[in-house]
Amino acid sequence: MTEKTFAFVVYPGLTALDLVGPLQVLNAYAQADPAVRIAVVGENRDTVGTDSPLRIAPSHTFAEIPGPDWVLVPGGGGPTLRALSDATLIGYLRHAAAGAELMMSVCTGSLLLGEAGLLDGRDATTHWMFRDLLRAFGATPVARRWVEDGPVITAAGVSAGIDLALHVVDRLAGPDVARRVQFGIEYDPQPPHGPLDWDAAPADDLRSIRERALRDGLADAPELREKLLAHA
Repeated sequence: MTEKTFAFVVYPGLTALDLVGPLQVLNAYAQADPAVRIAVVGENRDTVGTDSPLRIAPSHTFAEIPGPDWVLVPGGGGPTLRALSDATLIGYLRHAAAGAELMMSVCTGSLLLGEAGLLDGRDATTHWMFRDLLRAFGATPVARRWVEDGPVITAAGVSAGIDLALHVVDRLAGPDVARRVQFGIEYDPQPPHGPLDWDAAPADDLRSIRERALRDGLADAPELREKLLAHA
C-alpha cells in the first residue's frame, strides 16, 4: 500500500478555522482510508499563535514532509500578508508544488500560493475583501465558494475551507464518501440570518480592516505592498 500525505501548513497568526475546518473534514476521510496520512507542518514543531487565543502545534516540520501529495495553506489578516516575505514558507510551497497532486488554499492563503508562483494564468478566489489583489500574482479573480484550476484549488473566506475540503473528498473518493463525511461532521449550514446578500456586503465598514492588514502586514516589505496596492 502506497501512503499519501495531506500537509496542512501552519505559520504564525493564521486564521484557525481556515486550517481546522478542512482539517476536520479531511481527517475524517483519512480515518476511513489507511493509505492517507494527515500532517500539520511548520518550519519547526514550536507552537504557533493564531488570530485567536488558540495556539497550534505542528505534528511535523517542513523538512520531515518534503514531498506531500496534497497541500493546504490557510490565510488570515496582517500576519498572512507578513508571511508573503517568509522565504522558508514560500520556498516550501514552491518546492512541494513541484510534486504535489493538489495545492490548496483557504481565504488569503491564496496570496501565499500566488507569491510562490502558482497562480499565474489561473482562475482563483480568496476572501472577498482581498479578491482583487489576486491580479498582482497573474491570477483572474473569481467570486465563487471555491475555484479549481488545474492542480490548484482556492477557497473563499474562512468557512469556505469546509466546502473546499468536501469537494476534495468527492474528487478523490466519490460523492458517497463525501456525503458520509458531511454527515459525520454534521455540516448543514443554517445561519441565523440566512444566506449572505452580496449586494449588501459591508465593504465600507470593513475597508479599514483590509487597510490595516496591508499596512501592518507589509510594513517591512514596501515593494510588495506597492505591488498589491497597484491592484487594489
